[in-house]
Amino acid sequence: MPQPFDPTLFLVLGLGLVTAFFFVVAAAVASGPATRRYKRRLRGVIARKRGIIAVENSPARSLSRRQSATPTMDRLFRGWLPHREVLAQRIERTGRTISIGQYMLATLGVAGVVAILVGIFVRRVEILGAVLIGLSAGLLVPHIVVGRMGKKRIARFLQLFPEAIDLMVRALRSGLPISEALINCGREIGDPVGAEFRSVEAGMRLGRDLDSMLWEVSKRIDTPEFKFFIIALAVQRETGGNLAETLANLADVLRRRRTMRQKARAMASEARTTASILGCLPILVTVVLMMTSPSYIMVLFIDPRGIVLILIAVTMLITGISIMVKLARFDI
Repeated sequence: MPQPFDPTLFLVLGLGLVTAFFFVVAAAVASGPATRRYKRRLRGVIARKRGIIAVENSPARSLSRRQSATPTMDRLFRGWLPHREVLAQRIERTGRTISIGQYMLATLGVAGVVAILVGIFVRRVEILGAVLIGLSAGLLVPHIVVGRMGKKRIARFLQLFPEAIDLMVRALRSGLPISEALINCGREIGDPVGAEFRSVEAGMRLGRDLDSMLWEVSKRIDTPEFKFFIIALAVQRETGGNLAETLANLADVLRRRRTMRQKARAMASEARTTASILGCLPILVTVVLMMTSPSYIMVLFIDPRGIVLILIAVTMLITGISIMVKLARFDI
């Protein structure tokens, strides 16, 4: 049986990884916003000397190209990172100014910290196992965090969206066109609805089509409710009719969907609570036994038969929790 590595080796490797990580961060910061701001000002001065208005100084510059906070890291990961566009869309759904480089730095940081902690505190794990566990945590934790941030932003959007439609309906009934109604909604409604409609306003001022701007927003707000709104505008533009009445009916439907979703969530709360308790109970019992009777419980982790039983138990537990979560989730 191979002997585990000395913890001193893990400590030295960990310090090396942390030092390299901070050097990479320092290099990214050195070529960060301050340097780009200086270069933009220099280009603006040169353009004014030539009598040319610099397009990059326009307030709507971010519509065509968003400046990254870590351009060096973006160029570093651009060549070999698979599905980069999908990752960029996931990050855009959060509404935060997070670049690909920052996301990858967070991934490497989490992987390094977890690998170091596993190597130091779990003596039976070798260096290869610690690295694999660290890489798994580095890939999984930022993915989950970004996904939850995107879902929370979409939930806030859906919470305010019916009120935004009502504001547009009042503007249409007062005689304003739909473009002015969208602009007014973007200025009056809070974020994230206001932020998305303000981006639509900036795009229309640059001469872009309203439909294309709304479908671009739908990539970040990937919900049926917002797509219903876009389709309603497109159908009204093609066939005509009372747009205010159509949007009022849409707002009523969205409120009914929200009410039905909340009722379904309340009815399924018992099943979710049961799944949470059943999922946490084995872990809590294992932790308590490791604290009170470590010699009794450690046999389960040392003996090969115990490891097989643990794998079977974990598989059954995950399967049961997945079935209960599936039964408690309603698509409305």
